[in-house]
Amino acid sequence: MRIVILGSAYPLRGGGIASFNERLASHFQQLGHEVDIYSFSLQYPNFLFPGKSQYSDESAPEGLHIKTKVNSINPFNWISVGKELRNAKYDLLIVRFWMPFFGPCLGTIQRQVRKNRHTKIVCIADNIIPHEQRLGDKFLIRYFLKSVDACLTMSKSVLEDLKLLSPKMPAVYTPHPLYDNYGTHQSKKEARRLLNIHQEDKVILFFGFIRQYKGLDILLQALTDARLREMGVKLLLAGEFYDDPALYLDLIKKYKLEEFILMHTDFIPNQEVGRYFSAADCVVLPYRSATQSGITQVAYHFDLPMIVSNVGGLPELVQDSYVGYVVEPKAEEIAERIFSFYHYNKEEQFRTNIIDEKRKFSWETFSDELLKLAH
Repeated sequence: MRIVILGSAYPLRGGGIASFNERLASHFQQLGHEVDIYSFSLQYPNFLFPGKSQYSDESAPEGLHIKTKVNSINPFNWISVGKELRNAKYDLLIVRFWMPFFGPCLGTIQRQVRKNRHTKIVCIADNIIPHEQRLGDKFLIRYFLKSVDACLTMSKSVLEDLKLLSPKMPAVYTPHPLYDNYGTHQSKKEARRLLNIHQEDKVILFFGFIRQYKGLDILLQALTDARLREMGVKLLLAGEFYDDPALYLDLIKKYKLEEFILMHTDFIPNQEVGRYFSAADCVVLPYRSATQSGITQVAYHFDLPMIVSNVGGLPELVQDSYVGYVVEPKAEEIAERIFSFYHYNKEEQFRTNIIDEKRKFSWETFSDELLKLAH
């Protein structure tokens, strides 16, 4: 097939979405398909982007055909790109959708493409209804969905949201595949040496963009538990602030947690992601809300146990007391599970179980489900 993926890719550093699109393109190429990626020349206007930079300073991924074409705020561009894709007559257009802001841009491009009466349009929906809702969101989402032929979601909660807004949409749920493109495992010893972490420390990891819905403040409150202080549990905080840092820095000061926090709050380049997951004993996702999370799929790749909130699609990905723990997003419950993890020496058992469990999150299964929607 001739396939085009419409969504973030290099040189954007769109976190998991860009990495996912590039990994998916590589997988389809390995299967013998011809694949292009149409990415954004302007993804977010600066006033909507909370991070320091939208662009990567890493090397371009090898072997991928990435065209930096789409301006998210220019309607003339949407029509131009749409006509270009329409005339190219790809067999399949795969569109990534994760927030209503992109509804007008992507929806308009899709309407142009559909005019060729050949290209099938399938959406991979990270979210349908966003974590942080705004007036007019549902109008923008519906505008986007009306020009989609079928949809794949990576959590059951997103599938339910989709059915509320577009009941007749052909749709399927299949789990988020492994993020296996962040390099090979390092030994814990070597990873800690590179990050200047003491070998004997008990280290939990919070990884990714820091936003209010991800519950870092809840985790900081959990670390005030006297048992965790006595154990000397340390939090490896790895990711860029997308909220006001003062909220979290003030909590660290208020609870006197300075000596228990290992701060790495710049953007983490792809080639360094592995060392953070290799250096930790487990990763904690104390999210207030969630659909799926790419963080769990990175953790699976590095055989790292997880403590996750019982929200959205997270319990679908993490089998409680088998590869980690599922808890309510409350400080005292998270503290209890962190304590249990160390007190009962669960790390080795969970890591062994992860090796078996992660087989279900293959790119082969994901791509098969996606291609079924295209026929």
